[in-house]
Amino acid sequence: MHRSKMTSSSAIVTSAAALEALAAELGAAPAIALDTEFMRERTYRAELCLVQVATARTACCVDPLALDSLEPLAAPLASPATLKVLHAARQDLEVLAPVAGRFAAIFDTQVAAALAGFAAQIGYGELVSRLLGVTLAKAHTRTDWAKRPLSAEQVDYALDDVRYLLPLRDTLLERLDQLGRLDWLTEELEPLSHSAGNGVDPDKAWQRLKGLQGLDPGRLALAAALAAWRERRAIDRNRPRGWILDDIALREIILRVPRSKPELAAIPEMQEGVVRNSGDDLLAMVDAAGIPQPAPPLPRRERPDPALALLVKKLAGVNQEVAAALGLSPEVLATRRDLEQLARGAMPDSLARGWRRDVIGAPLRAAL
Repeated sequence: MHRSKMTSSSAIVTSAAALEALAAELGAAPAIALDTEFMRERTYRAELCLVQVATARTACCVDPLALDSLEPLAAPLASPATLKVLHAARQDLEVLAPVAGRFAAIFDTQVAAALAGFAAQIGYGELVSRLLGVTLAKAHTRTDWAKRPLSAEQVDYALDDVRYLLPLRDTLLERLDQLGRLDWLTEELEPLSHSAGNGVDPDKAWQRLKGLQGLDPGRLALAAALAAWRERRAIDRNRPRGWILDDIALREIILRVPRSKPELAAIPEMQEGVVRNSGDDLLAMVDAAGIPQPAPPLPRRERPDPALALLVKKLAGVNQEVAAALGLSPEVLATRRDLEQLARGAMPDSLARGWRRDVIGAPLRAAL
């Protein structure tokens, strides 16, 4: 089924005067729909290419590539009096953080849908289809949004991403009210106004690395140094961190502890240009880590603990039973990592507070 679209402006906002007028209209609206199109394949920072906005009456696009500044949008984005409705909001908020500075009053239809019984990561198009009976076009899913001019079809496709957000919000709120879960929703949405746009702290970039469990202190220090160096260089050059140093190559440096450029070059995933241009920096970090020669042996891979695996399976069964009774996807209540942490004797923070504490935290504790 196709539903007629709301009235929309075919024009893209490309002038400062038009942006000022739009910002005033958005600031006066109780709720606005919001989405972005951006490119980041070749850069560290996302290149904002289009901002789509809609109120209950109109929808339009803002062209950041034609404007010197989007500063007028900061006021409505930061205003607690104007609700911003997005789907899978985190990336959009990250991209808009330089514009907004801060955010307030965020509603994420994907979060709300999960609490209403839909799949935890349900896509916007599927949600629109299932709740509103509208089939969205998919013709421009691979559009290069940095190219100009945009066709009328591209603009219409982009506007579809905001045309239905406000009706989705209304429908989801009605369902959650009937289920008695509006308090759950408030709790889930609250962090979105505070966590968006903070970026990655280079000194904490090592926390994103995998496979560091059980390593000796020297290798852990090397991991922290390499990750921070890569993050800072990616930021300074505005290039993807993988272009600076591939994840696999970084991990191999940590494990192999090369002491010379030939040893660096012997790493299969290591690019010749990295050795040539950054080899001295990498070897200096190896030296600074104070890893003895020869390097300490790598940790042996532990066999899975059968008792622990059995307990995790038991907890997963409890989680599935509670989720089924509530009509929720199990991962909305507790993730696999949550269950493993609990099986090891530590209560995850997400299960120890808020609505999950009684809904799933208590049954899981009882199962222990």
